[in-house]
Amino acid sequence: MSTSSEWIDKADKHVMKTYGRYPVVAQRGEGCRLWDVDGRVYLDFLAGVAVNNLGHCHPKVVAALREQAGRLLHCSNFYHIPQQIELAEWLCEHSFADRVFFCNSGAEANEAAMKLARKHSREKYGENRFEVITALASFHGRTIATISATGQEKVKAGFSPMLNGFKHVPFGDLEAMRQMVTPNVCAIMLEPIQGEGGVNVPLPGYLKAVRDLCDEFDLLLIYDEVQVGCGRTGTLWAYEHEEVPPDIMTLAKALAGGPPIGAMLTTTSLAERLGPGTHGSTFGGNPLVCAAALAAMQTITNDGILDNCRAMGEYLTGELERLQGKYAFIKEVRGRGLIIGMEMTIEGGPLVNAAMERGLLINCTVGKVLRFVPPLIVSRADIDEAVAILDEVLATIDTTDHAG
Repeated sequence: MSTSSEWIDKADKHVMKTYGRYPVVAQRGEGCRLWDVDGRVYLDFLAGVAVNNLGHCHPKVVAALREQAGRLLHCSNFYHIPQQIELAEWLCEHSFADRVFFCNSGAEANEAAMKLARKHSREKYGENRFEVITALASFHGRTIATISATGQEKVKAGFSPMLNGFKHVPFGDLEAMRQMVTPNVCAIMLEPIQGEGGVNVPLPGYLKAVRDLCDEFDLLLIYDEVQVGCGRTGTLWAYEHEEVPPDIMTLAKALAGGPPIGAMLTTTSLAERLGPGTHGSTFGGNPLVCAAALAAMQTITNDGILDNCRAMGEYLTGELERLQGKYAFIKEVRGRGLIIGMEMTIEGGPLVNAAMERGLLINCTVGKVLRFVPPLIVSRADIDEAVAILDEVLATIDTTDHAG
């Protein structure tokens, strides 16, 4: 079996360098732990970037995959797929929605949402009402349309011109959003909590005000819950904290507990805008991934996972706030459930590397925000171990040079 360095050498020759990869070659995972090919174990507080909400290789997800793999892996969407129907029924019963479109990723789900919004508005108001308002610091995917929608210049660099029809306002600034509404706007698309943008949590009442704005001007409200849905915030969907449902919601990441899947959820009246031939996906909603997703979502809701997420999120936040009181270069700890950001006055990249060397996997967004998205099954003992490693890393920083 090859060592990590041998695998990395092979990757350098044949794999495109679209990721800034760390020198970890993953081999297997279980719960909150990840092992590399050299046998080293890591405490995983990145969880596949909020994908492994049930941890690595949860037994119920694995069992569902194994059982389905022996029956039927793929079936064209020209035919009805029982596992897809069961998953759609479950999602609708547990959300605002009546209908579901399945795809393979968050970017595809957001593409579907934007297509639906444009088609609905065109059929109701005419061809000039197609613009979508999104937020600065948002992240909606890597396709041309979704980077056009994204409010971060770094993901757009080198790919201009962007698609026409997107307007960006500061996240949380309702007045700026109101000023951006014109007769050409058809929808507002927001992440209820911005993950890639730095774990930005809006003030209470913001989503309700946006909902009211949409109702006032007959705009569609789209929630991108790709990262914060599926239990990550301590409720099944992040919008439930404010009890403000959208017209359209997108999901992906943790929906199937690891296998790739995306979904767009909406109401019956809106769903009718996308009739046969208007949209599709070859692999979307195939039997294998839908079986895994149904097992994952049932586990999240039936096995006390949400209760654990809330309790452990509160505990982890408290422990990180304790570190904030100890180190002057930590500005703020923010988040909800088990998506938590620690903003600092110093660059976070070196701290991520130092933590990895000590056996803790985290990451950094927008340069100075450490992001913690451990599996929702995480324990107090896991958190204590992670915080101890982080404390050890932070202690290497000269606080005098970075005070304030």
